[in-house]
Amino acid sequence: MTTALDQLKQYTTVVADTGDFQQFVQYKPRDATTNPSLILKAVQKAEYRPLLEKTVRDHASESLGSIIDHLLIAFGTEILKIVPGRVSTEVDARLSFDTKKSIDKAHHIIDLYKQAGIGRERVLIKLASTWEGIRAAEVLQKDGIHCNMTLLFSLAQAAACAEAGAQLISPFVGRIYDWYKKAKGADWDEAKDGGANDPGVQSVRKIYAYYKKFGHKTEVMGASFRNTSQIVELAGCDLLTISPDLLQKLQDSTEKVERKLSPEVFKDAKIERVAVDEPSFRFQLNDDAMATEKLAEGIRAFAADAIKLEKMIEELRAK
Repeated sequence: MTTALDQLKQYTTVVADTGDFQQFVQYKPRDATTNPSLILKAVQKAEYRPLLEKTVRDHASESLGSIIDHLLIAFGTEILKIVPGRVSTEVDARLSFDTKKSIDKAHHIIDLYKQAGIGRERVLIKLASTWEGIRAAEVLQKDGIHCNMTLLFSLAQAAACAEAGAQLISPFVGRIYDWYKKAKGADWDEAKDGGANDPGVQSVRKIYAYYKKFGHKTEVMGASFRNTSQIVELAGCDLLTISPDLLQKLQDSTEKVERKLSPEVFKDAKIERVAVDEPSFRFQLNDDAMATEKLAEGIRAFAADAIKLEKMIEELRAK
């Protein structure tokens, strides 16, 4: 029997969502994504401790920020030995509201990859989908540096990213699901509110439809999944980035996977364009409580994990 994972690959490019690169070899993803939280989780495992220690040892005299950059590139380089496609490497979340510093950091990351013998065509720079992050992506894309817009929870963010020419967006299915499930509390009914009606799934479907209707070239990559149902409901999305535990569940399953999204379906859909100037963007985002809260929460969480990583490096360097 054909596995659910193999069936999914017929319609969608599968991406591994982890810093634990030894764990995803068997699933044969095309690309891989990382973020500060995933890297922090990986370096706490014994098998990755030598990579952390070597990076700290080789760059001990440099700043904490510089050492973290080298660590990100070390992970990215190892990942690219496994996947045939691209790796996404994230700009420090603490720069989410600073366009210039985000641009400078992205160029620095690309330069470090170049020193490691890796061309920019194999790297996606991850930026938070704030107004400032989107403006940074607009500049970087014109410089030939491809961007993956993360922490994306709304159509307003998606529309602005597409108009800026971003290579790819990562709408967060699971975090949207979490917010609505918490908001509904005891009234949440998984049978009724999940599956095709899952608010995270619906959000990605809406963004995908908008992009295909207006001919946007920006790729849509669903992210942050809580269960395989969310993944299966988005079969046909340009890409889906999936954690190793859910990749395993898909590989263990022979459930039939049917294509749910395709460009042709939405070409004639009745969809209105979204205004993407700064005042409109900020108002639309502000008007969406879920997107506002989840964007802020995501930036805080990634920034906190970057600080934890810095503390680990400080402790190592002090030995």
